[in-house]
Amino acid sequence: MSSGPLGRRAFEAADVEVLLCDADGNLFPSEEPAFFASAEVTNRLLADLGVAQRFTPEELRRAAVGRNFRATALELAARHDVALDPADLERYVQEEKREVVAHLGHVLSPDADVLGPLTQLALRFRLAVVSSSATSRLDVCFRATALSDFFPADLRFSAEDSLPTSASKPDSAIYTFAGEALNLSGSGAVAVEDAAVGVQSAVAAGFPTVGNLLFVAPDEREDRAVALCEAGAAAIVGSWWELSELLGIASTAAAGGRRS
Repeated sequence: MSSGPLGRRAFEAADVEVLLCDADGNLFPSEEPAFFASAEVTNRLLADLGVAQRFTPEELRRAAVGRNFRATALELAARHDVALDPADLERYVQEEKREVVAHLGHVLSPDADVLGPLTQLALRFRLAVVSSSATSRLDVCFRATALSDFFPADLRFSAEDSLPTSASKPDSAIYTFAGEALNLSGSGAVAVEDAAVGVQSAVAAGFPTVGNLLFVAPDEREDRAVALCEAGAAAIVGSWWELSELLGIASTAAAGGRRS
């Protein structure tokens, strides 16, 4: 695989031992329902800060995709030049976490377009999750989507909970932490991300990255693919089945069973 623009890391499939998988919007379609719950908390925070701006769930998704609530809240406070007390921030972080987790536990379900290819990929690669989301949210999502067995607790890395100080992508800290915990170098792992900030995080930590469009809305896919490439993705796939093929795993899925 040839190298591309500045920052892009190429890889050879034969060298890959571990897949470092983003969670939200990549392993399950959690971003839209999560932002439905998160927008209510975000708007309460803005009201408490005396800020007139309000977000619909879709507006918040487009503004904050790939970032966690903590990072988004701090960015909004800075943008509107208002002080956000650390204790208040922590209270809202916990409030948003509870409401989002409860909502996701009700709306997510297993998806054959994820379970099928991951079953094949797990025979060849170790699978780990590297996410900006809190561990409690990941746990609920994995249970609801029947993915818990693919990603045991010791292979779940949360930028909210695993680091000494919470961070959020595009900060590379969580990928660096995961790489050190798993004793990985860039050539031994490939990250799989759906958002540009996630690609930036993985590439900055030295990992070649594949952009995955499976759960990206059809009318956003062209622009998202461009953004992923500009962020440094070495390749773009439309599904986990396509990723399996890219990595040299023979697919048993019929073409008609894939999302377009």
